[in-house]
Amino acid sequence: MKLLNYTTTYFAVILIFLLGLWALIFYFEILDEIYDSMDDGLDNQKMLIIRQAKEDPSILSKNAFEDGNYIITSTTPQHSRSFTDAYRDTLMFMENEDEYEPVRLLESVFQQNGQYYKIKVVTSMVEEDDLRKELFFSLIWLYLGLILTILVLNNVLQKKAWKPFYKLLHQLEKFSIEKDRKIKFETTKIEEFKLLNERVDRLLKKSVESYKSQKEFIENASHELQTPLAISINKLELMAENANLPPAQMEELGTVLHSLERLTRLNRSLLLLSRIENRQFEAKENIAWNDLVKQIITEFEDFAEHQQVKISLTEEAHIEHTGNKDLAGILVSNLLKNAIFHTPSGTAVEIKISAKGIEFINPGSAPLEKSKIFSRFKGGEKEDSTGLGLAISKAIVEKMNMDLTYNYTSQNHIFTIFF
Repeated sequence: MKLLNYTTTYFAVILIFLLGLWALIFYFEILDEIYDSMDDGLDNQKMLIIRQAKEDPSILSKNAFEDGNYIITSTTPQHSRSFTDAYRDTLMFMENEDEYEPVRLLESVFQQNGQYYKIKVVTSMVEEDDLRKELFFSLIWLYLGLILTILVLNNVLQKKAWKPFYKLLHQLEKFSIEKDRKIKFETTKIEEFKLLNERVDRLLKKSVESYKSQKEFIENASHELQTPLAISINKLELMAENANLPPAQMEELGTVLHSLERLTRLNRSLLLLSRIENRQFEAKENIAWNDLVKQIITEFEDFAEHQQVKISLTEEAHIEHTGNKDLAGILVSNLLKNAIFHTPSGTAVEIKISAKGIEFINPGSAPLEKSKIFSRFKGGEKEDSTGLGLAISKAIVEKMNMDLTYNYTSQNHIFTIFF
């Protein structure tokens, strides 16, 4: 949900309670004003009728409402002395409506020529049911009108005010720390957006600087490590060739050489993993995965023959996918090498290319732990393994918007690349 619509939702809920409270107060205020106005009118009519009775005593005998809105009846002095004017609501039959309708009634007493009279004056009044009904529908239309106005304001006026924010989001979405493109901030008079632009600019500059420093450190560290490692390996190899050492010492020398070579491979793998995670493989092209797999199989034929493992390829579909070809080659190489390396001698590794993806299938006696299979240095690696092959493969598929899964079925390990 967008921010503007989110705030509109809050306004809509708050308005319901505010309008409901306002309607309640307004309803009772209107009723009070209506009653006050009717009571003033009834009091005025009473005074006019009493004045008219002094001029025309015949109306003192009017004791029915058929031909007017008042009646006058005789009363006793005792009743008159204790009587006070009373206003109340009652019902009266209306012939035009053919039903009883609410009216406002005033009862009062007056004296004329030594006689005491009670007078009742009525006037029609607004039906409260009708008043509540009209007020309810008026509030509904008012509420809808206010919501519509808020929506128009949000999408016309406030959207213009929020333009710098949305432009910043759009540029951040396209920002790439590897390309180090500067963001052009929208000029704005709004203090909060100015502050946001300043903070984002400062944060991006720090991130770019950290990225460059990290990249340089990794490259320098890798280079500085590779040189002494290569020198040490060469000197040890020369020593092994030229020196007449006892078999025990030659064996120890071989162990040292083996460890240095493993350290060299580990250094290269860590550098590669870091480069992948830092998105230093940005070039993209259309990759024919069938041809790529065949090429990698050809490169690994000698290794597979040395391990006494056969490689079989089944093609059920032709797959093309956009990505970095170097990373794709590393991915296939790692998965194929992993399958060959962990397959018992005399068995076969099967590669199946289908519409759903590419499967690497090799026999195994027990399933691997799925929660750790793609972790770095997960333990239990063979002596010649760096423990980073599957971690690198997982990093590659994530950077290329693919997926890599592991399953164990029918005593077979199955790694699948999904496109």
